[in-house]
Amino acid sequence: MLVVTTENIAGYKTVETLGQCFGVVVRSRGLGGNIMAGLRSIVGGEIHEYTQLLEEARRHAVDRLVANATLMGANAIVMMRFDSAEIGQTMSEIVSYGTAVRVVPTNSDETRA
Repeated sequence: MLVVTTENIAGYKTVETLGQCFGVVVRSRGLGGNIMAGLRSIVGGEIHEYTQLLEEARRHAVDRLVANATLMGANAIVMMRFDSAEIGQTMSEIVSYGTAVRVVPTNSDETRA
């Protein structure tokens, strides 16, 4: 599955737009991670526990985005974006979204039809 942040994919032609697709993940850091992050915030600098949490959440959100687009019959996603929000003080919501499309290589016979 091609996933791009651009409107078009170089070397491909969009032959069908299937609609919006998305992947949502809500994550919470455990008590131990919150304590470590709280201690690190006193000193300053990167809070590795939260960085890791958000990296994993983004990967899972993209995996769910791809699964959603696949169910729609897409072979690519264009204009992919991320959004995030906090739920309470301990949870983060990560959403990946884009437009599910069907594309073919520009040199494909299907583009000549």
